[in-house]
Parts: sequence; C-alpha cells; structure tokens
Amino acid sequence: MIPTEADLADALTTAARAVVTDLFRDSPGHTFYYVTLTTPGEAFGPALSAWSREALAQRADADDVRYSYADSPFSIVGEEYLKPVREMFAARPEVFDIADDDASDAEFDLRLRAMETALRRLDDEGLFGVGVARADVLVLVEVVPDDEENVARARRLNPPGPALDAWLAYWASA
Repeated sequence: MIPTEADLADALTTAARAVVTDLFRDSPGHTFYYVTLTTPGEAFGPALSAWSREALAQRADADDVRYSYADSPFSIVGEEYLKPVREMFAARPEVFDIADDDASDAEFDLRLRAMETALRRLDDEGLFGVGVARADVLVLVEVVPDDEENVARARRLNPPGPALDAWLAYWASA
C-alpha cells in the first residue's frame, strides 16, 4: 500500500518530535535558533539538522555557515527515527520517474506539504518555544540546494520576528 500524504505527515510528526526532543534534552547549554527538515530536489524523505548559538560561536566562518544544515555539528540527527519515514517516502512514486510533468509536480508538492504539516503540528504543540522564545527559532522545510520556494515555506512556518527576518536578509544576500 502506498502511504498517503496524511500517513507521511503523521509519521514525520512523530519522528521529528522524537528527534527534536532528544536534541534539546541531550544538548544542555545550547540555545537552538535553527531547525530544518531538508530534502534534495527529488523530494526524498527528509533529514533533520539544527544550529545552536553556542555551536555557531565556535566557528570562524559563522557568517557563512549560519544557516547551513550540512556544516552544523547537529547535522542530520535522529536517523534512527527518520529512517522509517524515509522508507515511507521511498514507497511512493519517485518524483523524477513520473513522466507526466503535472503528476510529477503534484507528487513533489505532496511530499513538501507533508513535511511542512509535520513541523506546523510540532510548532502548535510548542516544541520550538512559545511567544518571544518561538520568534527566536527559525523552523524550515528546505529543498537543497537553494530553492526559491524555501522562502514561501519559511514565511508560512514562522511568526514574524528576528529569526525569520535574519534568515530572509541572509537569503536575499545569498
């Protein structure tokens, strides 16, 4: 049976909750400002990465890697939770194997919506903070390398505030 969008979103919500909870618990003294689910242009099952202010302060190239999922010491964490989710994504038709462009685009959009839905649910639970604390955390669903739709997803997932503003300025200068 092919997993539905709802199946993907449900599984990813559970997996990402476990990853972020473990990350925050197992990283005392770290203030996280960036949490992202990343996927390549094929929209394979996502990986989760994050950055903390303390980890970034250790980098001489902080301005360059501030929002780089791959350069973080918290890059691609929680694989034990996300591997089954990636298997669910893999059970669906591969985006670039679908001959019809409209159907391929629809599959791509379905996968990104499931990722966005999962993070929105976790945000609604307060996992990334509430109030002012939440406005200091950037939560993203990113297609890497840079995809212009990342901006629209960032705007939908984040409240107006310093974290979103800083990322938008960084994105505009990249």
